[in-house]
Amino acid sequence: MSDMIYTDALKLKKLIREAEALSDEAMLACSKLKQAMLKARQNPEVPVDTGQRAILRLTQAEQQAMSMSTSLLRVHDELSKVARVHAGLDGDIPTDIPTVATLESATEEIVETT
Repeated sequence: MSDMIYTDALKLKKLIREAEALSDEAMLACSKLKQAMLKARQNPEVPVDTGQRAILRLTQAEQQAMSMSTSLLRVHDELSKVARVHAGLDGDIPTDIPTVATLESATEEIVETT
């Protein structure tokens, strides 16, 4: 494998992992925000329905973040396939990603296993 392909492969490997880490950080931030919102709403002086629309919208954002994470796993998987073809086995570039990790939803897994 040429030095240029190897350098490109290492750069892509680093960048996809950074993107995946940022996706995880976004999901963690949403989770922390939701927890704080729910805790604030438990104050006896606050009506029980306070912030319901905000919580609903945050839940939608969490679902979108999960979808982004799944899409990034698919990108990672495709890049690993490209690495196998163009980089061979040199440099330990490819990453094996289980098919179940790239499913769009848990229901796909359930349907496939039954």
